[in-house]
Amino acid sequence: MNTMNKKAQLLAYYSPDRREAGCDEAGRGCLAGPVFAAAVVFPTDLRLPLLNDSKQLSGQQRNELRKAIETNAIDWAVASIDHNTIDKVNILQASFMAMHEAIVGLKNAPELLLIDGNRFRPFPGIPHQCFVKGDARFMAIAAASILAKTHRDEFMQQLHKQFPQYGWDKNKGYPTRHHIEALNEYGPSPFHRMSFKVKTQLRFPFG
Repeated sequence: MNTMNKKAQLLAYYSPDRREAGCDEAGRGCLAGPVFAAAVVFPTDLRLPLLNDSKQLSGQQRNELRKAIETNAIDWAVASIDHNTIDKVNILQASFMAMHEAIVGLKNAPELLLIDGNRFRPFPGIPHQCFVKGDARFMAIAAASILAKTHRDEFMQQLHKQFPQYGWDKNKGYPTRHHIEALNEYGPSPFHRMSFKVKTQLRFPFG
C-alpha cells in the first residue's frame, strides 16, 4: 500500500498495526488567550489532497480541511487550557495538559501517540513518539494542527468582539506590531497572559 499523501508528501501512519492518534497544539507563542490542542485518529487509507502543516495553508484552506477532517476522521477531539493556568504552570506544561485533555476526549483510547515537537509529558498507558516538524510529516499530526488552529482562531474571533482594540480578529493573540502598540496604549485585557513573555513586550511592567 502506498502510505503517502502524494501532494503534501505526508505519511498516512507510523506503525500500521496500531491505532494512532496525531497530536498538536496551537497558540503557544501568543500573548493572550488559551492554548488549544487536538488529537486525531485517521483511517490509514484516507487521502485529503490539500492536507498539510496548518502554517502552510490559508485560512480558507484550513477551514475547508477542518470540515473534511471532522467528517472523515475515525475519532477526533479538541481541548484548551486557559490563560490563567498558562501563567501558573508555564506554556509548555499547559500545552502538554491541553494535549492530554484532547487525548482523554477521544471516544476510544489510541495505541500510539504521534506528537508534534521534541518533548511531551507521557500519557498514562499509551506510548508516544515525538517528531520535530511532525505536522509536515504525518497526516494525523497535520490534521491535529489544523483542528487546534481553527478552533483557537474561532475562539479568538469571539473574544475580539469584546476587545476589538487588540486586533485579535487578525493577529489571534500573536505579538504583531499592532497588538504590541495596543498593549502599550490600553494595557492588558483580562485574557492576556500575565507572564514574562508578555511583560517583555511592553514599555511598562504589569502591576
